[in-house]
Amino acid sequence: MSPVHRHPDHRSPLVFEVHELGRRAGVMKRIETTVPAPAELGIAMIEVPKDSDMELDLQFQCVSEGVLASGTVTVQLRGQCSRCLDDIEAEDSFDVQELFFYPGNEVEEDESLVIDETIDLEEALRDAVVLELPFTPLCRDDCLGLCLDCGVNLNRDPDHSHGETIDPRWSKLADIGGDTPN
Repeated sequence: MSPVHRHPDHRSPLVFEVHELGRRAGVMKRIETTVPAPAELGIAMIEVPKDSDMELDLQFQCVSEGVLASGTVTVQLRGQCSRCLDDIEAEDSFDVQELFFYPGNEVEEDESLVIDETIDLEEALRDAVVLELPFTPLCRDDCLGLCLDCGVNLNRDPDHSHGETIDPRWSKLADIGGDTPN
């Protein structure tokens, strides 16, 4: 069964022409550009904001099977720290590498194709970024988180305490106390 691949939207800033590579192995084309980020590029706690700048530094190289796209994408990240719930805003770079097969090659359904002498990098960029995002992002490596009793941010008040606590199972015994005779 032949896999079904959709035709790329030529209006998308992530669709690139590769016609000038001419299917000659070894021919390269370098792309350095800034494009808007697509929607839903992230996970629950951290994401790349829609339409924020994505800086692409890519190389398209013609190989016998197709076009190898490799390089880096630099993005702005926005989210919440999984320990203290403070906002996170950062910049990070991710490696991208995807082989786009020429039509006529036998490929699996999830493999990328050169269609109409173009390649659509959206899925490759999505895979490169989303799969590398931290599942539990931190505002900093030594984040102290929140107080388990009252929810105070321990990063802002590291000396925060509630005094000595007594295990509720033993609290009745504390009332019995007092001095014991010798």
